[in-house]
Amino acid sequence: MTSGACWLAVDGIPSVRLEAGDAFILPSGQDFRLASSLEAPPICATELFPPASGDNVVTLNGGGEAFLVGSRFAVQKPQADILIKSLPPVFHVQSEADRTGLRYSVEQMIKEMASNRPGATLMAEHLAHMMLVHALRIYLEAPLLGTGTGWFYALADARLSSALAAFHAAPAKRWTLETLARQAGISRSAFAKCFRDTVGETPMSYIARWRMLLAADRIVMNAMPLAQAAEMAGYRSESAFSSAFKRIMGASPRSYARDERAALKEHDETTAH
Repeated sequence: MTSGACWLAVDGIPSVRLEAGDAFILPSGQDFRLASSLEAPPICATELFPPASGDNVVTLNGGGEAFLVGSRFAVQKPQADILIKSLPPVFHVQSEADRTGLRYSVEQMIKEMASNRPGATLMAEHLAHMMLVHALRIYLEAPLLGTGTGWFYALADARLSSALAAFHAAPAKRWTLETLARQAGISRSAFAKCFRDTVGETPMSYIARWRMLLAADRIVMNAMPLAQAAEMAGYRSESAFSSAFKRIMGASPRSYARDERAALKEHDETTAH
């Protein structure tokens, strides 16, 4: 929020007062309200917002009271679930130190969208990604982060983060509880307990699921042959890979790829219209 102030309301959680300089993320994509008063009757955005002008700025009621800069990010499931489930419904960035880091990207984005220079839209998109990553870093480093469970919380633990980084760098390697614990610099039992308590599943379960998510992406997006996808996931036989894939992803690799491609095609056609 670059100027003014307003309320942010999301069902099921306390309303948040936004002041100039504040930033917020709504990871779950829930419906939300922005209002000068929480007592004001809600109006659907599609009824209220006129088409954006050439500089991608929408003015309501003459403007002047508040100005917000926002971006919407589309995430691909099921890979995105690992991240989204670890985040709160609303993440509010309000400390001066954190806001300072975001302010540069916001100011540059406004300049780019108002300039109409070649590549302005591309620059604005990259700046939006920078803002998102910066905000997630702020959340990752928050003092109270350790109160939750999920993959994102493991990144805040130096020991688990080291093990995860090693695995993510070489997912097809024959990882064991011992080799992961060695990367973390702690005993097997301590690592297993810490991982389960923090991530919410066992290390080997996480490894198996991550490998299948990578394989699913390769099969769907790159049309990779099953034999190659199996090898890159650390499986020596296509049949063993297919069985593991169906157990974890809920469908055979071919069925999963067919359904996901159909869903992506439908999404692209809907977006185009």
